[in-house]
Amino acid sequence: MVRIISALILAVTAVCASAAEPLKLVDNPPDRHVVVRGDTLWGISGKFLKEPWRWPEIWNMNREEIKNPHLIYPGQVVYLDRSGKTPRLRLGKPLKSGSGTVKLQPHVYSDPVQQAIPSIPPNQIEPFLSQPLVVEQGELDTVPRIVAGPEYRGMMGNGDQAFATAIPDASVVRWNVFRPGKPLIDPDTGATIGYEAFFLGNANLVQPGEPAALQITVAKEEIMRGDRLIPAPPVNIISYVPHRPDNQVAARVMTIYGGVSEGGRASIVSLNRGKNDGLEVGHVLALFRNRIASAIDQDTMRRVDTPIPEERYALVFVFRVFNGVSYALVLESSKPVTVGDYARNP
Repeated sequence: MVRIISALILAVTAVCASAAEPLKLVDNPPDRHVVVRGDTLWGISGKFLKEPWRWPEIWNMNREEIKNPHLIYPGQVVYLDRSGKTPRLRLGKPLKSGSGTVKLQPHVYSDPVQQAIPSIPPNQIEPFLSQPLVVEQGELDTVPRIVAGPEYRGMMGNGDQAFATAIPDASVVRWNVFRPGKPLIDPDTGATIGYEAFFLGNANLVQPGEPAALQITVAKEEIMRGDRLIPAPPVNIISYVPHRPDNQVAARVMTIYGGVSEGGRASIVSLNRGKNDGLEVGHVLALFRNRIASAIDQDTMRRVDTPIPEERYALVFVFRVFNGVSYALVLESSKPVTVGDYARNP
Protein backbone atom coordinates (compact mmCIF):
# COMPACT_ATOMS: atom_id res chain seq x y z
CA MET A 1 0.00 0.00 0.00
CA VAL A 2 1.26 3.44 -0.91
CA ARG A 3 0.51 6.72 0.82
CA ILE A 4 0.78 10.11 -0.83
CA ILE A 5 2.44 12.28 1.77
CA SER A 6 1.45 15.64 0.34
CA ALA A 7 -2.20 14.91 1.09
CA LEU A 8 -1.37 14.64 4.77
CA ILE A 9 0.29 18.04 5.12
CA LEU A 10 -2.48 20.27 3.79
CA ALA A 11 -2.98 23.30 6.03
CA VAL A 12 -5.95 22.84 8.37
CA THR A 13 -6.95 23.69 11.92
CA ALA A 14 -4.34 23.19 14.65
CA VAL A 15 -5.03 21.06 17.69
CA CYS A 16 -7.66 22.90 19.70
CA ALA A 17 -6.28 22.10 23.16
CA SER A 18 -3.13 24.14 22.59
CA ALA A 19 -4.11 26.59 19.87
CA ALA A 20 -4.21 29.56 22.25
CA GLU A 21 -0.55 29.16 23.17
CA PRO A 22 2.06 30.14 20.58
CA LEU A 23 4.59 27.55 19.52
CA LYS A 24 8.06 28.20 20.92
CA LEU A 25 11.12 27.25 18.92
CA VAL A 26 14.33 26.03 20.50
CA ASP A 27 17.28 28.40 20.47
CA ASN A 28 18.99 28.33 17.06
CA PRO A 29 16.82 25.65 15.45
CA PRO A 30 18.19 24.04 12.27
CA ASP A 31 16.83 25.12 8.92
CA ARG A 32 16.28 21.52 7.88
CA HIS A 33 16.65 17.91 8.98
CA VAL A 34 17.26 14.87 6.79
CA VAL A 35 15.10 12.00 8.04
CA VAL A 36 16.93 8.80 8.97
CA ARG A 37 15.67 5.38 10.01
CA GLY A 38 14.94 5.39 13.74
CA ASP A 39 13.63 8.97 13.78
CA THR A 40 10.23 9.69 15.32
CA LEU A 41 7.87 12.60 14.82
CA TRP A 42 8.39 13.49 18.49
CA GLY A 43 12.17 13.41 18.12
CA ILE A 44 12.29 15.39 14.89
CA SER A 45 9.94 18.03 16.25
CA GLY A 46 12.16 18.30 19.34
CA LYS A 47 14.96 19.61 17.12
CA PHE A 48 12.73 22.61 16.40
CA LEU A 49 10.18 22.89 19.25
CA LYS A 50 10.67 23.47 22.95
CA GLU A 51 7.56 21.32 23.47
CA PRO A 52 8.03 18.50 20.95
CA TRP A 53 4.79 16.78 21.95
CA ARG A 54 3.03 19.61 20.11
CA TRP A 55 4.26 18.31 16.76
CA PRO A 56 0.68 18.09 15.36
CA GLU A 57 0.53 21.89 15.52
CA ILE A 58 3.84 22.66 13.86
CA TRP A 59 2.72 20.33 11.04
CA ASN A 60 -0.52 22.35 11.05
CA MET A 61 -2.81 19.34 11.34
CA ASN A 62 -5.82 18.67 13.49
CA ARG A 63 -6.40 15.68 15.72
CA GLU A 64 -8.78 13.88 13.38
CA GLU A 65 -6.37 14.03 10.45
CA ILE A 66 -3.45 12.49 12.28
CA LYS A 67 -4.97 9.44 13.89
CA ASN A 68 -2.66 7.53 11.58
CA PRO A 69 0.01 10.18 10.92
CA HIS A 70 2.47 8.52 8.56
CA LEU A 71 3.92 11.85 7.54
CA ILE A 72 7.50 11.24 6.57
CA TYR A 73 9.98 8.60 5.47
CA PRO A 74 13.75 8.08 5.70
CA GLY A 75 15.66 10.14 3.15
CA GLN A 76 13.16 12.98 3.03
CA VAL A 77 13.99 16.53 4.10
CA VAL A 78 12.05 18.36 6.81
CA TYR A 79 12.49 22.11 6.67
CA LEU A 80 11.37 24.97 8.89
CA ASP A 81 9.06 27.42 7.16
CA ARG A 82 9.00 30.84 8.86
CA SER A 83 7.24 32.70 6.08
CA GLY A 84 3.95 32.98 7.99
CA LYS A 85 2.97 34.20 11.43
CA THR A 86 3.39 30.72 12.90
CA PRO A 87 6.40 28.48 12.14
CA ARG A 88 5.62 25.29 10.25
CA LEU A 89 7.50 22.09 9.43
CA ARG A 90 7.18 21.01 5.83
CA LEU A 91 8.57 18.37 3.54
CA GLY A 92 10.83 19.41 0.71
CA LYS A 93 13.27 18.09 -1.83
CA PRO A 94 16.72 19.72 -1.92
CA LEU A 95 17.49 21.12 -5.38
CA LYS A 96 20.63 22.82 -6.60
CA SER A 97 20.08 26.09 -8.41
CA GLY A 98 22.28 27.46 -11.16
CA SER A 99 24.30 29.40 -8.60
CA GLY A 100 25.16 26.21 -6.77
CA THR A 101 23.04 27.06 -3.72
CA VAL A 102 20.63 24.51 -2.31
CA LYS A 103 16.95 25.38 -2.36
CA LEU A 104 14.01 23.51 -0.91
CA GLN A 105 10.74 23.10 -2.74
CA PRO A 106 7.57 21.18 -1.86
CA HIS A 107 7.51 17.70 -3.30
CA VAL A 108 5.09 14.76 -3.46
CA TYR A 109 6.45 11.57 -1.93
CA SER A 110 5.17 8.02 -1.79
CA ASP A 111 6.66 4.99 -0.11
CA PRO A 112 5.53 1.72 1.50
CA VAL A 113 3.67 2.26 4.76
CA GLN A 114 6.01 -0.02 6.69
CA GLN A 115 8.83 2.49 6.11
CA ALA A 116 6.95 5.39 7.69
CA ILE A 117 8.38 7.28 10.66
CA PRO A 118 6.28 6.64 13.82
CA SER A 119 5.13 9.30 16.24
CA ILE A 120 6.91 7.75 19.26
CA PRO A 121 9.35 4.81 19.60
CA PRO A 122 7.02 1.80 19.03
CA ASN A 123 9.46 -0.78 20.39
CA GLN A 124 9.19 0.83 23.83
CA ILE A 125 5.44 0.27 24.16
CA GLU A 126 4.59 -2.70 21.89
CA PRO A 127 5.41 -5.25 24.63
CA PHE A 128 2.97 -3.47 26.96
CA LEU A 129 -0.06 -3.33 24.64
CA SER A 130 -1.26 -6.69 25.94
CA GLN A 131 0.46 -6.38 29.32
CA PRO A 132 0.62 -5.28 32.06
CA LEU A 133 -2.93 -6.29 32.86
CA VAL A 134 -5.09 -4.72 35.56
CA VAL A 135 -7.67 -7.08 37.06
CA GLU A 136 -10.19 -7.11 39.86
CA GLN A 137 -9.48 -9.11 43.00
CA GLY A 138 -10.10 -12.82 42.30
CA GLU A 139 -10.47 -12.30 38.54
CA LEU A 140 -7.58 -14.68 37.79
CA ASP A 141 -8.99 -17.41 40.01
CA THR A 142 -11.23 -18.90 37.31
CA VAL A 143 -9.00 -18.66 34.22
CA PRO A 144 -6.96 -21.58 32.83
CA ARG A 145 -3.78 -22.30 34.73
CA ILE A 146 -0.58 -24.27 34.27
CA VAL A 147 -0.58 -27.50 36.27
CA ALA A 148 2.66 -29.16 35.15
CA GLY A 149 5.80 -28.83 33.09
CA PRO A 150 8.27 -31.32 31.65
CA GLU A 151 8.98 -34.38 33.75
CA TYR A 152 11.09 -33.79 36.84
CA ARG A 153 11.09 -30.00 36.32
CA GLY A 154 9.10 -27.46 38.24
CA MET A 155 10.07 -24.42 36.16
CA MET A 156 9.61 -23.75 32.45
CA GLY A 157 11.38 -21.49 29.97
CA ASN A 158 11.60 -20.81 26.23
CA GLY A 159 10.70 -23.83 24.13
CA ASP A 160 9.54 -25.97 27.07
CA GLN A 161 6.30 -27.89 27.08
CA ALA A 162 3.64 -27.02 29.65
CA PHE A 163 0.31 -28.56 30.60
CA ALA A 164 -2.75 -26.55 31.57
CA THR A 165 -6.23 -27.18 32.84
CA ALA A 166 -9.56 -25.49 31.95
CA ILE A 167 -8.71 -24.71 28.30
CA PRO A 168 -12.11 -25.55 26.75
CA ASP A 169 -11.15 -26.21 23.11
CA ALA A 170 -8.71 -25.36 20.32
CA SER A 171 -10.38 -22.08 19.29
CA VAL A 172 -7.67 -20.03 21.02
CA VAL A 173 -4.08 -20.86 20.07
CA ARG A 174 -2.03 -17.96 21.48
CA TRP A 175 -2.02 -17.39 25.24
CA ASN A 176 -0.35 -14.90 27.56
CA VAL A 177 1.04 -16.22 30.83
CA PHE A 178 0.47 -14.12 33.96
CA ARG A 179 1.06 -14.42 37.68
CA PRO A 180 -1.17 -12.65 40.22
CA GLY A 181 0.68 -9.50 41.23
CA LYS A 182 0.62 -6.90 43.92
CA PRO A 183 -2.30 -4.56 44.54
CA LEU A 184 -2.34 -1.08 43.02
CA ILE A 185 -2.76 1.36 45.90
CA ASP A 186 -4.11 4.85 45.22
CA PRO A 187 -1.59 7.27 46.83
CA ASP A 188 -4.37 9.79 47.46
CA THR A 189 -6.92 7.54 49.19
CA GLY A 190 -4.96 4.46 50.22
CA ALA A 191 -7.63 2.30 48.55
CA THR A 192 -6.85 -0.70 46.37
CA ILE A 193 -8.06 0.16 42.86
CA GLY A 194 -6.93 -3.02 41.11
CA TYR A 195 -4.35 -5.74 40.90
CA GLU A 196 -1.52 -5.80 38.42
CA ALA A 197 -1.10 -9.24 36.88
CA PHE A 198 2.60 -9.77 36.22
CA PHE A 199 3.37 -10.76 32.64
CA LEU A 200 5.60 -13.84 32.32
CA GLY A 201 5.52 -14.78 28.65
CA ASN A 202 3.60 -16.39 25.80
CA ALA A 203 2.51 -19.94 24.99
CA ASN A 204 0.89 -21.65 22.00
CA LEU A 205 -1.69 -24.39 22.33
CA VAL A 206 -0.32 -27.61 20.82
CA GLN A 207 -2.98 -30.13 21.79
CA PRO A 208 -6.33 -29.52 23.50
CA GLY A 209 -7.50 -31.82 26.25
CA GLU A 210 -7.48 -32.13 30.00
CA PRO A 211 -4.76 -31.26 30.59
CA ALA A 212 -3.99 -29.39 27.37
CA ALA A 213 -0.44 -29.28 26.02
CA LEU A 214 1.22 -25.95 25.23
CA GLN A 215 4.66 -24.80 24.15
CA ILE A 216 6.27 -21.81 25.84
CA THR A 217 7.32 -19.45 23.04
CA VAL A 218 8.52 -16.53 25.17
CA ALA A 219 9.52 -16.61 28.83
CA LYS A 220 10.52 -13.31 30.37
CA GLU A 221 10.80 -15.08 33.72
CA GLU A 222 10.59 -18.70 34.79
CA ILE A 223 7.06 -20.06 34.51
CA MET A 224 5.73 -22.39 37.21
CA ARG A 225 2.75 -24.48 38.20
CA GLY A 226 -0.17 -22.24 39.16
CA ASP A 227 0.59 -19.45 36.69
CA ARG A 228 -2.48 -18.20 34.81
CA LEU A 229 -3.33 -18.18 31.10
CA ILE A 230 -5.31 -15.47 29.31
CA PRO A 231 -6.02 -15.43 25.54
CA ALA A 232 -3.51 -13.17 23.80
CA PRO A 233 -5.30 -10.28 22.08
CA PRO A 234 -4.25 -9.23 18.58
CA VAL A 235 -1.57 -6.54 18.71
CA ASN A 236 -2.97 -3.39 17.15
CA ILE A 237 -0.09 -0.98 16.60
CA ILE A 238 -1.31 2.52 15.86
CA SER A 239 0.39 5.85 15.54
CA TYR A 240 -0.37 7.61 18.79
CA VAL A 241 -1.29 11.26 18.49
CA PRO A 242 0.00 13.33 21.45
CA HIS A 243 -2.35 15.94 22.85
CA ARG A 244 -2.99 17.76 26.10
CA PRO A 245 -6.11 16.63 28.06
CA ASP A 246 -9.09 18.87 27.43
CA ASN A 247 -9.89 18.87 31.15
CA GLN A 248 -7.57 19.26 34.11
CA VAL A 249 -6.03 15.98 35.26
CA ALA A 250 -4.61 15.40 38.73
CA ALA A 251 -2.97 11.99 39.01
CA ARG A 252 -0.17 10.31 40.98
CA VAL A 253 2.48 7.77 40.01
CA MET A 254 1.53 4.48 41.70
CA THR A 255 4.20 2.09 40.44
CA ILE A 256 7.18 1.91 38.13
CA TYR A 257 6.84 -1.23 36.06
CA GLY A 258 9.27 -3.95 37.02
CA GLY A 259 8.97 -3.35 40.76
CA VAL A 260 11.82 -0.83 40.91
CA SER A 261 11.81 2.20 43.21
CA GLU A 262 13.00 4.70 40.60
CA GLY A 263 12.66 5.10 36.85
CA GLY A 264 13.72 7.40 34.07
CA ARG A 265 13.43 7.92 30.34
CA ALA A 266 11.70 4.91 28.66
CA SER A 267 10.28 3.64 31.99
CA ILE A 268 6.65 2.56 32.21
CA VAL A 269 4.65 4.06 35.09
CA SER A 270 1.13 3.43 36.34
CA LEU A 271 -1.13 6.36 37.23
CA ASN A 272 -4.09 6.34 39.61
CA ARG A 273 -6.47 7.81 37.03
CA GLY A 274 -8.07 6.23 33.98
CA LYS A 275 -11.07 6.30 31.62
CA ASN A 276 -13.43 7.21 34.43
CA ASP A 277 -11.35 10.36 35.01
CA GLY A 278 -11.18 11.40 31.34
CA LEU A 279 -7.75 10.01 30.50
CA GLU A 280 -7.30 8.57 27.02
CA VAL A 281 -4.58 7.13 24.81
CA GLY A 282 -2.31 9.91 23.54
CA HIS A 283 -2.60 12.24 26.51
CA VAL A 284 0.64 13.97 27.46
CA LEU A 285 1.12 14.76 31.14
CA ALA A 286 3.90 16.50 33.04
CA LEU A 287 5.38 15.04 36.21
CA PHE A 288 5.89 17.30 39.22
CA ARG A 289 7.61 16.76 42.55
CA ASN A 290 7.13 18.53 45.86
CA ARG A 291 10.45 19.75 47.24
CA ILE A 292 11.76 20.53 50.72
CA ALA A 293 14.93 22.47 51.46
CA SER A 294 16.79 21.43 54.63
CA ALA A 295 19.21 23.69 56.49
CA ILE A 296 20.57 24.26 59.99
CA ASP A 297 19.02 27.22 61.78
CA GLN A 298 21.91 29.33 63.07
CA ASP A 299 19.96 30.50 66.13
CA THR A 300 18.69 27.12 67.36
CA MET A 301 21.30 24.93 65.62
CA ARG A 302 18.49 22.60 64.61
CA ARG A 303 17.63 21.37 61.16
CA VAL A 304 14.69 23.18 59.60
CA ASP A 305 12.74 21.81 56.63
CA THR A 306 11.18 24.46 54.39
CA PRO A 307 8.79 23.61 51.54
CA ILE A 308 9.88 25.24 48.27
CA PRO A 309 7.98 25.47 44.95
CA GLU A 310 7.37 22.17 43.22
CA GLU A 311 9.44 21.23 40.20
CA ARG A 312 8.27 20.00 36.81
CA TYR A 313 10.85 17.50 35.61
CA ALA A 314 9.36 15.01 33.13
CA LEU A 315 6.80 14.31 30.41
CA VAL A 316 4.87 11.05 30.13
CA PHE A 317 2.79 9.71 27.27
CA VAL A 318 -0.37 7.71 28.11
CA PHE A 319 -0.64 4.64 25.86
CA ARG A 320 -2.94 2.22 27.72
CA VAL A 321 -6.00 3.08 29.79
CA PHE A 322 -8.24 1.07 32.12
CA ASN A 323 -11.25 2.36 34.08
CA GLY A 324 -9.26 3.61 37.07
CA VAL A 325 -5.63 3.04 36.03
CA SER A 326 -3.44 4.22 33.15
CA TYR A 327 0.01 3.28 31.91
CA ALA A 328 2.36 5.89 30.50
CA LEU A 329 5.78 5.96 28.87
CA VAL A 330 8.35 8.41 30.24
CA LEU A 331 9.63 10.25 27.16
CA GLU A 332 11.59 13.05 28.81
CA SER A 333 13.01 13.29 32.33
CA SER A 334 15.66 15.48 33.92
CA LYS A 335 15.84 13.38 37.12
CA PRO A 336 14.70 9.99 38.43
CA VAL A 337 10.96 9.31 38.48
CA THR A 338 9.67 8.19 41.87
CA VAL A 339 6.44 6.71 43.17
CA GLY A 340 4.05 9.33 44.51
CA ASP A 341 5.03 12.11 42.12
CA TYR A 342 2.21 14.16 40.62
CA ALA A 343 1.02 14.02 37.01
CA ARG A 344 -0.91 16.99 35.63
CA ASN A 345 -1.58 18.84 32.40
CA PRO A 346 1.65 20.11 30.78
